[in-house]
This record gives sequence, structure tokens and C-alpha cells, in this order.
Amino acid sequence: MTADRRWWARIPEPVVDAVVVAIAVVDVLLSLAGSSPLAQAMAALACAGLAVRRRFPLPVFLLTLPASLMLDIVFAPFAALFTLAERSRDRRLLAAGALLFALASAAPWPLDDLSSHDRTWTLVYFFYTLATAAAPVLLGQLLQTRGDLSRRLAEIEEAREHERLLHSQAVLARERAQLAREMHDVVSHQVSLIAVQAGALQVAATDPDFKEGARTIRSLSVDTLDELRHMVTLLRASGSRVTELTPQPTLADLHKLVSTSGIDAQLTGELPSDVSTTAQRAVYRTVQEALTNVRKHAPGATATVRLWCTDDGTSFGVTVTNTPPTRPSLLLPGSHQGLIGLKERAELLGGTFEFGPAPGGGYEVSLHIPVHGGA
Repeated sequence: MTADRRWWARIPEPVVDAVVVAIAVVDVLLSLAGSSPLAQAMAALACAGLAVRRRFPLPVFLLTLPASLMLDIVFAPFAALFTLAERSRDRRLLAAGALLFALASAAPWPLDDLSSHDRTWTLVYFFYTLATAAAPVLLGQLLQTRGDLSRRLAEIEEAREHERLLHSQAVLARERAQLAREMHDVVSHQVSLIAVQAGALQVAATDPDFKEGARTIRSLSVDTLDELRHMVTLLRASGSRVTELTPQPTLADLHKLVSTSGIDAQLTGELPSDVSTTAQRAVYRTVQEALTNVRKHAPGATATVRLWCTDDGTSFGVTVTNTPPTRPSLLLPGSHQGLIGLKERAELLGGTFEFGPAPGGGYEVSLHIPVHGGA
């Protein structure tokens, strides 16, 4: 769209209509000399009708014909014919309108007998006026076609945008499917081997502590496999209804998570009963990630999982605190992606996620969720 087009489009329609009526009035005033009261009344009606020509294009055009017959005016019928051509798709109606305007302009007033010489000039003037009347008709049709073309281009652009969206979704689906295959073929296979080896160690071990450690490793491996299978299903389904039927961890699963974490951990406190499923999942994942980090980075440490709710009931959350490690930790890979993911979960619920060293020398993570975001 050009700058001129934008400038023209910014003019309010009432202002344009007022200018059109004013020009028509000036055109009529120049032709009123010696006219009858009937001609003046018809001219006044024609000028007044131009104010509503957008809503009633055909009646307004027909209203200008008597004034064109009685007076030598051009602008009012031209403006009405242009509006009719801009809004009508009936070519025969437009041809008839141009013909009627040419007849009204060329016919003498009052209608009386004409000499052969006058009839010849009337016929010449008729064809001249008919050719002139083609200008507003063609201009109106041009603007109508331009509007149709603009709408068509907008539809094409919308269709292209939809096609690009579908293409991006298809690419994303392929990437999710590839990631699901990698998780299933590589990660799940390796975790399965860990579970098998841990089961073998549990059977072969004679020391009770060693047997319990092997049992914990096997239990965690099985839970991890369940989580991986769930994630593979999510990735392959890409948000279909199948994924909604898959059970999600809730607050009821926290006791099992803490008891099977493989560390000395204690769960205290409780949360409101009306906490949303999404918030429950965020609390569960926070505890899960915190306990995993304690196992990785603080061997021998104890942990406390405290569920809490403020006295005024405006927010709730969970705080996981662990003591300093009692044994040297192994060098394990870490990218802090788990903590980043927990922070994103908290932000989606309108809350906050904080982590850092605890005053006693250990480490602490805390999830804070407002009631309006998690209830």
C-alpha cells in the first residue's frame, strides 16, 4: 500500500460525503438560472441524496436523473453512478444506468417537438454523454476489482502463513519423532541394562546394606524407564488425546518418591487440597530434581522436603534442604538443565524458583507458587 493510499484511507467517510455534496451544490447553483421551482426541488433532492449514496446507491442514482433532465448538471449523477458501479456487480444494471443518464442529459426540457436539426444534435449529444458516462462506470468497476484483488492477496498470504505453520509443525513432529527414537533406542536401553545389573547384584549380594543399595538402584531404574516411556509417548503423540490419558505424578506420589530416593530424606508439611494438577506436577518435579542432585553432588547427606503454605493462604510451595556431604562426590556430568526447567515451570504458574547454598553449609531449592496460579 502506497503512502497516497494510506493518506486517502485515513479520510473519514462523512468528510468525503460532505465534500461530494458541496461540489454537487456548486454545480447545481451554476445551472439554476431561469429554472423552474420543480427543477430546483429535484436538484435539491439529488444533492441531498448523495449523502446516503453508499447505503442506497441505486435509489440515489435514480433520484439524480430528473435533475439531469431539467438542468445541465453533471457532478451529482456522475458521483451517484460511480458509487453504483463501485458496489454493484451487475454489468447490465450499470449499462442501463449509463444509458439512462445519457438519455436524461441529452433529452430537451420541456419535452416538446423538435426540428430535424435539433433531433440530430440531440442524438449527437446523447452518444457524447453516453461515452462520458462510461468514465465513472469504469472507474467504479476498477476500484471494485482492486478491492477484490486486495482481499484475494490477503487470503493468499493467510493461506501461505497457514502453510508455513503446517510445515513448521511437520518439521517439529519429525524432530520429536527422531528424539523419541533416540531416547528409546539409546537411553532406555542403557537404563534397562542398569536395572538388570542392579537386579543381579541384589540377588547375589550377601551384605544387607549392599543388597538394599542394589534394590534402590533397580527401583530407580525401573521408575526412570517408566518416565522415559512416558516421554517417548508424549514426543510421538505431539499433544494428541492419547497423552492426556497417561497418568501424571501428583502430590500422592511424593511419599514414594522420597522413600525410594536412595538417601536419608524426610517429608513434612502438606499443601491445600485444591491445588491444580499442573501445580502438583511442578512440586513433584522440583522434589525429584532436588533429590537427584543430592544423590549426585552430596553423597551421605540427609535431606528435608518441606511442603508449606502461607498463613494468609495466598501462596504455597516446597523447600528441599540438604546437609553438607559426608563423602567425596563423584565427577558426574551436569548442565543445570533440570534447574532451568523447574524455573520455567514456576514462571508458567506465575511463581518463582530459587536455589543456592543453605546457611548450614548444605544446599536449598525452593518453589513458590501463588494460589491464583496453582489452585
